[in-house]
Amino acid sequence: MKTVRELTLRAAIAGVGFGALFGAANAYLGLRVGMTVSTSIPVAVLTVALFRATGARASVLEANMAQTIGSASTALATGGIFTIPALFLWGMAPGYLQIAVIAALGGVLGISAMIPLRELLIVRAADELPYPEGRACAEVLRASVDGGSMQGAWIFRGLIVGAVVKLALGLFRVVPDAVHIAVPGVPNGELGLEIAPALIAVGFILGYRQAAIVVAGSVLSSFVIIPLVTISAGPSVGGAGDVWAHQVRYVGAGAVATAGAVTVARSLPAMARSLMAVARGLYASRVAVPERSRDLPSWVVVLGIGAVVFAVAFVPGVLGADLPAPARAACAVGVAVLGIAFVTVASRIVGLVGVSSQPTSGITLVTLLVICGVFAAFGWTSPAAKAGALLVGAIVAIAASKAGDISQDLKTGQLVGATPALQQLGQYLGAATACWAVAGTLLFLGRAYEYGSAELPAPQATLMKTIVEGVLAGTLPWHLVGSGVGVALTAMLAGVGGLAFAIGVYLPLASMTPLLVGGVARALADRGRGATIRAEDAGAGVLAASGLVAGEGLAGVAVAALVGAARVPRPAHPLVDGVLGTAIAIAIAAGLAALLVRAGRQVPRGESGGSGDSETMSDGDASSSARVAAGSSTLPPRRA
Repeated sequence: MKTVRELTLRAAIAGVGFGALFGAANAYLGLRVGMTVSTSIPVAVLTVALFRATGARASVLEANMAQTIGSASTALATGGIFTIPALFLWGMAPGYLQIAVIAALGGVLGISAMIPLRELLIVRAADELPYPEGRACAEVLRASVDGGSMQGAWIFRGLIVGAVVKLALGLFRVVPDAVHIAVPGVPNGELGLEIAPALIAVGFILGYRQAAIVVAGSVLSSFVIIPLVTISAGPSVGGAGDVWAHQVRYVGAGAVATAGAVTVARSLPAMARSLMAVARGLYASRVAVPERSRDLPSWVVVLGIGAVVFAVAFVPGVLGADLPAPARAACAVGVAVLGIAFVTVASRIVGLVGVSSQPTSGITLVTLLVICGVFAAFGWTSPAAKAGALLVGAIVAIAASKAGDISQDLKTGQLVGATPALQQLGQYLGAATACWAVAGTLLFLGRAYEYGSAELPAPQATLMKTIVEGVLAGTLPWHLVGSGVGVALTAMLAGVGGLAFAIGVYLPLASMTPLLVGGVARALADRGRGATIRAEDAGAGVLAASGLVAGEGLAGVAVAALVGAARVPRPAHPLVDGVLGTAIAIAIAAGLAALLVRAGRQVPRGESGGSGDSETMSDGDASSSARVAAGSSTLPPRRA
């Protein structure tokens, strides 16, 4: 029988190259709005298109290997953007090597701790864990290799359009990049719409329901909480931005923390079952398995986890040289215990409901609360302690995110006949290369822009910063945080996705409204096709949206380079302002939505209908994916 090659040089180069591009784009997107999108399917389709353009033909296994390597970048970017920008906000900007090492350690921990789970979760529990997004990715891989390249063209169209719009609005300022309209009779209330291709694309990927839930949280903040605070405080309260900065963001922080903690708590039974299954599996006799079904040897797992714990405990440059030895030891124990536990949680959650429900922010919050609680108890409250606790959260967040990524990729590989050991090796390669791209992007954007600014608000990192400061110094305004707890619990009692709603409460309405525009476009695309869409049939719209995300993200990095590093001047005001500028800006948003509707209505060969709703959000909640567990598939993966 002819052997099909998997880990080839061209597959590795494609995975590393496309992974770096989408990693930079996702880092930019996450720093703007606190969520990332999938790279598995776009990288796979782009790999097939690249090989065809060069006169070669990719096998399913080569394309799968490329997406396995390339998807590592998004997992590392997700954990990184949730935490590391907080160091910049504290005035303790880390160096390039330190960021890369933190990202690599998290990636290695996530991959190493997940390897023993593969046989237990993917093989033995195949009937219990459907891995909906992994299955969707396998279907798209087969369709991309066997079919035409029409769908792949939509990635390039989206990429070009996203980049052109970002350059026109962000660099040349042809028209306003956001529209704000005051609402009469509502104190400090205003409608807002940011003209952002990436955010509209994310809304399309999420689907109408998820996008509407997020926007509903922002509506509550903008038209209920802010007006009530304004009326209560009187004229001295300032504008809507001042109210948000001093009041609402703490309400949002409480809501996000509560929803994240509840999401993690719901995972505890699954975590306990998985940990017990792992313990039983370690002592169970292993039967001989075919070569193409083998994992990497156990010594790789032990070496990987041991190296991460050793580096945290004994290498001063990882967490900072000023952290005392006892605190460093506590951090090492925290990384080992919380990291392995949450890797198990993430790996199983992906199997049940897809990557879109991976509670990355909840995992990060719980990790920081545990570490900061220990630090506060022992009196370790110095700036070095703040940085050390935050970086532990970064490693655990990246590890959990990476575990979900490899768990999905290994399921995809099982379905297309890939070799697990080679996929695991490819994941290590992806983490070893993506860490440098992600570190460079975070460092560059932190210097070119200012984290916490309107351009890059870094909402998740700002939230983590608030939690660390509040626990260590006891300065949190608990009355506002408590209000946020009530908001999140009310949403969950009403059957609304708590984490999605809480993120909307925490973020400005203008940044969330584009999600609704994209969600409406998705609903129109689905309706126009006359049937609900299976994951494997919705490729063109999702690929076009992925292209928009990549295009704006890469153009955003380019704008940062031109304006921040090269000091290229840009107009202080839009070239076309006023009513005409506003009308053109709205028309651009409508045009982006129309592009997605057109792509989403493309009918692949052999479509037969099915079920589906939203794609991935790097940080979802369990409620958004209950539909998947019941048989309703999310769109092609991964991340968010």
